Amino acid sequence: MHAVPLPVNSWCLFLDVDGTLLELAASPTAVVVQPGLLDLLARLRTAAGGALALVSGRTLVDLDRLFGALHLPSAGLHGGERRSASGETHVADIVHAQLSEVRDGLNELVSRHRGLMLEDKGAGLALHFHGARELEHQLRAEVALLAAPLVPTYALLDGHCVIEVKPAVYSKDSAVGAFLREAPFIGRTPIFIGDDVTDYGGFEAVRREGGLAIAVGPRVTSEWWLPGPAAVHRWLEQLAEPR
Repeated sequence: MHAVPLPVNSWCLFLDVDGTLLELAASPTAVVVQPGLLDLLARLRTAAGGALALVSGRTLVDLDRLFGALHLPSAGLHGGERRSASGETHVADIVHAQLSEVRDGLNELVSRHRGLMLEDKGAGLALHFHGARELEHQLRAEVALLAAPLVPTYALLDGHCVIEVKPAVYSKDSAVGAFLREAPFIGRTPIFIGDDVTDYGGFEAVRREGGLAIAVGPRVTSEWWLPGPAAVHRWLEQLAEPR
């Protein structure tokens, strides 16, 4: 595997969070923001002329809980929420009540099986099964049945030990595309770094613009690859250096 190259032209950066910037944890609330990461992100934002964004399945509120001191441009809910560099917020136009029956069904699943956790994101729902991996196939089938009446307005998104029900029209592809049409991202070579199948949309978005799609860890593949968050941090340190 060749070393991931550094871009030669002006660049912009899109970063997944869990499994990319942060080590995965048993639950979304158990992740740890390593010392020095906020400083690294601040230096990267400066090096990119402000063109750095987080692109995550977490909500914007949750991203700000972790990185709020920086108030970075961010896309949450896999693109269902987005805050531009100018601070303007765009939120999926959906009816939350549509999810009520699926929410009830997922809560019932959680009550029946140990090791499950339901994360209610408002515009989406995420069933985490890190503590019940042996039930993965059963859970994917049951969630698909629960969500079937909401298709095509909502879609299922499979991730690492998580199954999400999310608005179908939004994705990491659409979020990155929206950023790339706005200052200060427009006209720069885009870089997307992600570790899960949910990040393939981000990879495709930057490839269309001649950018770098960098996979992290064992669950995804791309032209370029880093083994884990520690390696991501080392590469980002190089990117942040004045050149």
